Amino acid sequence: MAFAISLGATVQITASGETGIVIGRAEYLHSEPNYFVRYCGADGRAIESWWGESALQESPTVI
Repeated sequence: MAFAISLGATVQITASGETGIVIGRAEYLHSEPNYFVRYCGADGRAIESWWGESALQESPTVI
């Protein structure tokens, strides 16, 4: 399976609307592709977290 989102892409977390940059990717035998995203949380904290591909959408927004 190919990754749908490129490294360095700006993405939006669909559940919260927060945007960030993809800084890593992982693939597993029995799971959707996962992306390590660096973003600023709604509370202002800097966060790095893994997200499944279905939880993200590419965003043209530059942060």
